[in-house]
Amino acid sequence: MKTLEIIGYKRANLGKSESKRLRAEGMVPGVLYGGKDQVHFAAPAILFRDLVYTPNAHFVTLNVEGDEYSCILQDIQFHPVSEMILHADFLLLQDNKVAKMDIPVQVTGNAPGVQAGGKLIMKQRKLRVEALPKDMPDFISVDISGLSLGKSVKVGEVETGNYTIVNSPLVSICSVEVPRALRGKSADELEEAEAEGEE
Repeated sequence: MKTLEIIGYKRANLGKSESKRLRAEGMVPGVLYGGKDQVHFAAPAILFRDLVYTPNAHFVTLNVEGDEYSCILQDIQFHPVSEMILHADFLLLQDNKVAKMDIPVQVTGNAPGVQAGGKLIMKQRKLRVEALPKDMPDFISVDISGLSLGKSVKVGEVETGNYTIVNSPLVSICSVEVPRALRGKSADELEEAEAEGEE
């Protein structure tokens, strides 16, 4: 998995007014959990851009005044109106300890239902994964080559490696919506439409 670096500075004062002052200077107050001691820091908001506003998942190297920590973004709070980042929580990664992350879904293959005129609807763009850091995938591959009209791929049908998908096995990841022109048709008629789509 790709790693991004965030360079931060230790925070001596932890009050609300101090956090407000930091935000006014374009900094994001943050805290790193999971180690022996919590690390309170502030980092330039611009460094969060590639971590937050991306569909990809990343590990983070947090550099606080020369001390480096391998971690993941655990939680982030935004201002309800301005969308400005208010606070970020990071979790320290440990080689022998499982971590949980939201990992993007990547579809592969061509769905017969789409070729027959259906529309692929993505219901889950990311899935919650639990794994040791070394086994954390960059993305979860979902094969849609068997997806016919009106059908969906559920979490329980996805092949996993050395990781576990935490979402319920019954959760639908993506489905092929039956187009208006074919609604009300029988299963046989839908199969016929798919066969024509493949020709």
